[in-house]
Amino acid sequence: MTEIKNIGGFCDTDDTGYIINTACTRKISPAFHQVLNEMIQYYRMQLGKNLHSIYVRGSVPHGQAIYSVSDLDTLAIVNEEVDSMDLQWVEGIEQKINEKFPCINGVEFSFYLMEDVLETSTFSIIPFMLKTHSVCVYGEDLISLLPSYRADKTLANHHLINLKNQVDQAKKDLDDNYDTEDILDCCSWIMKIIVRAGLTLVMVEEKRYTRDLYPAYKLFSQYYPEKEPEMKLALQYAIEPITDTEELLHFLEQTGTWIITEAEEWLEIYNPYRVSEMELR
Repeated sequence: MTEIKNIGGFCDTDDTGYIINTACTRKISPAFHQVLNEMIQYYRMQLGKNLHSIYVRGSVPHGQAIYSVSDLDTLAIVNEEVDSMDLQWVEGIEQKINEKFPCINGVEFSFYLMEDVLETSTFSIIPFMLKTHSVCVYGEDLISLLPSYRADKTLANHHLINLKNQVDQAKKDLDDNYDTEDILDCCSWIMKIIVRAGLTLVMVEEKRYTRDLYPAYKLFSQYYPEKEPEMKLALQYAIEPITDTEELLHFLEQTGTWIITEAEEWLEIYNPYRVSEMELR
């Protein structure tokens, strides 16, 4: 069993509570330059004039990436509707790059319409991730055009409003599933969601946010010490997923049901009308 390490921290904030984006191209380790440049070239070659700009998010632009462990997640802003684009090339290119570069655990190409990204009257996760966790590596940088964000109820709501549906989807995907890779992916996905949901239950009080799992688990446990062992197990499953679907379904039935109940109580207080994405204040 992988040892759970104290890795990560909370986002920096300014004097008014707005999250500070500490991502920077200078922090990208030279070990990742070649793979990033290759991804940029594929974006340019495949998208042509449709490509507006490219961003990198996560541990890599924060200088916290771990060789052969971290992913390289990129976002492309495009001028045309994503649904109308031919993206059949993506899966094959991702696989090719993953096999070519041992420095990364995996790469991700993703695509978002510029018009949608710049519509920020309500909270949306992509503008949030660009503003707070990403750096532009190609094209015209849109980050300065996006609003600033606090660790408040609008952000917490994003993590909690669909929690029940996500847990239910995980149960459905795991039931009678014998595909090892699919089970591992589902396990890691839903456990990350649960750990981050735990953090967001106390976000309004704490006014702190992180994408990192360990500090999220620790802060949650300060408020819910009786649930610490269960959240620690969720963290363990997130970083070292298992294939025992019976064990996973039992966990989701027990801990998953509990955290859904807590989320519903939170929503009843802060979002009683169950607005999907709340207006930014």
